[in-house]
Amino acid sequence: MTEQPILVLGGTGKSGSRVAARLRARGAAVRVASRSGEWRFDWNDRATWDHVLDGVAAVYVVPLDGAVLTRPFVERAADLGAGRLVLLSGRGVDVPDYMVGDAAADAGATHVDGESAVRDSGLPWTIVRPGWFAQNFSEGFFRDAVLAGELRLPAGDGAASFVDAEDIADVVVAALTEDGHAGRTYELSGPRALTMAEAAAEISAASGRTVRYVPLGPEEFVAELVEQGWPVGEAKEYADVVSPIRRGLDAYLSEGVRQALGRDARDFSAYARSAAGTGAWD
Repeated sequence: MTEQPILVLGGTGKSGSRVAARLRARGAAVRVASRSGEWRFDWNDRATWDHVLDGVAAVYVVPLDGAVLTRPFVERAADLGAGRLVLLSGRGVDVPDYMVGDAAADAGATHVDGESAVRDSGLPWTIVRPGWFAQNFSEGFFRDAVLAGELRLPAGDGAASFVDAEDIADVVVAALTEDGHAGRTYELSGPRALTMAEAAAEISAASGRTVRYVPLGPEEFVAELVEQGWPVGEAKEYADVVSPIRRGLDAYLSEGVRQALGRDARDFSAYARSAAGTGAWD
């Protein structure tokens, strides 16, 4: 293991925190960058970039959604001698009409240009494209709905192949520390697709809670959020983000976990049992 540090952006997030923990467990020097931590980093303050990039062996790049900042950051990383790059991108980047509305513009701005930037960087690079995180139900924006007992979403009867953030972190760490991953784009999913009703049933079985899925039309969903105090634009963007599930674009399975790690991805039921066991829904 190199003594040079590995820089982890987004080191307090769902994937970054797991990546940092795994690197430390391997004995790597880890530099976790954030706006308020020891290694101060702010995407919108370029004066903070050189400090965190100085002398790093590799960088896990978790981009700033909706911004076109990955390219200049990657260019600066190359200028300062970073050894390799691993970029967190997103599923559907190369699927026409995957996203709609403002969400489509944000995804294009961030991920399409970001992927192009790492490929153009001249550094060894790996791109990781996960689908929906399973942890959205326990650590993300579905958790409150789970605790309330109703997932009220405009997902129709569509399914998603939810991927465990533990698998994402394992793939990222392999790409940061091992040979054989340069120039690879890993599409990550779980081993099966579940409808929201099936996901709710899995969570109910694991947690002992009663959780049910209530399908809503997009306009009805937006109206409910606005009634709860959401700005109209943000409510519409949330509905747009969920729309690929409703339109059947997230049900397909990807082999990235097996390609990167030589094993199967973890099933949603295993995720739900683990989340329940750690008190995620207590």
